Amino acid sequence: MYQTESIDFDVDLRELQGQERLDVLVDFFCLLGRRVGRSVLMSAEGSPDHPDLGFDIDADRVILM
Repeated sequence: MYQTESIDFDVDLRELQGQERLDVLVDFFCLLGRRVGRSVLMSAEGSPDHPDLGFDIDADRVILM
């Protein structure tokens, strides 16, 4: 279910082969989080309440949850 206060998108993890592609995703999370001034969370489809990875606005970096 989509909410007006969230931005939802899909990431195909098969596309994240190698450090370079992972760095692109991390950079995107950082940019998005800094622009909106909020944490950015990534979770498995169907498990939005259990994020795995995300940009922590307080730490100003991407962390494993």
